[in-house]
Amino acid sequence: MVAAAATVSVPATATATPTATRSTTRPRQLLATGPLFIGTYTSGGGTGIGLASYDTATGHITGTGTLQGVGDPSYLAVHPDGGTLYAVNERQDGGVTAIALGADGGHTVLGTRGTGGSSPCHLSVHPGGRWLLSANYGSGSVAVHPVETSGALGERTDLVTHSEPAPGPGQNGPHAHQIVTTPDGGHVLAVDLGTDSVYTYRLDETAGTLTRVSYARLPAGAGPRHLVFHPSGRFAYLANELNNTIAVCGYDPGSGTLTPGEPLPTGAGGSFPSQPVITANGAFVFLANRGHNSLSRFAVEDNGAGLRLLDTVPVGGDQPRQLALSPDGSLLFAANQRSSAVCVFHIDQASGELASAGAPFASPVAVCVLPL
Repeated sequence: MVAAAATVSVPATATATPTATRSTTRPRQLLATGPLFIGTYTSGGGTGIGLASYDTATGHITGTGTLQGVGDPSYLAVHPDGGTLYAVNERQDGGVTAIALGADGGHTVLGTRGTGGSSPCHLSVHPGGRWLLSANYGSGSVAVHPVETSGALGERTDLVTHSEPAPGPGQNGPHAHQIVTTPDGGHVLAVDLGTDSVYTYRLDETAGTLTRVSYARLPAGAGPRHLVFHPSGRFAYLANELNNTIAVCGYDPGSGTLTPGEPLPTGAGGSFPSQPVITANGAFVFLANRGHNSLSRFAVEDNGAGLRLLDTVPVGGDQPRQLALSPDGSLLFAANQRSSAVCVFHIDQASGELASAGAPFASPVAVCVLPL
């Protein structure tokens, strides 16, 4: 375990209160077991989307099969109503696939639409449930697809390539790595590793088109990868893959402006951080560190404006590419790509301390885990 006391804070960029976001999410009663989906690379040894369930009390995972017929489903997201699963197809000719989730475990692939770019690596559903957003890593672009009433996807309505600013040092072009809607619902943010930037867009919810509002620059060579918002909606925590840092960013809901603060070390030497997650109460942020194969634990301070590194703990696997929290926030799941396993941890709600929930669950080339 590595302890640290470094802290970084940034001021909020506005005092506006985030507005409510319309959502079609159905209330979910916590059950004894929950479904678990695991993304993989079918071109690298995976056989499809891993199907499993997990015990909501113990964290124990039980495999239930594999959904085949979806190529390189390296990132997964679920519709707000819980009825449809979406997967990227991270290939040269990129695509996004919709899968209807059957209550009895019988899932149906609804079809695939092209993203208009190469190697899509992230996707998310707009909170209103009518639009799917995806990020093409290889071509540095972001795409929008309409979501039909069945959950299936319509033809792409927009494609925006990140043509400015110029790529960062050592980069051959833009590399969009994440696309998410802000908590207030007013803007869409696209994180681009290749240009060391985070782009702010407005989504036209009638036409399904994106209009760029601004972009925030990170230090040259930072390689921003993924961010997660504080529950207040006024701050975001951005993992920088290439310079091994995490930055607190102020967010102005009125203008959509993101203001990165001074990057904070992860406490994991020689690492390439992948994804941050935050507890529902906004008290703790966890960060996956590839190379160091650990999880950094940060205390959130100053009402979200500051992070303080508490420690790092071994993840129990090799190359933790993605993290996810259970719906009740009591469990943390880590998808470990090189060790082909999912590790589970109990989260102490008072201290944020992590405790292993048991032996890793074997899953070929696990690069994404989605507990519902």
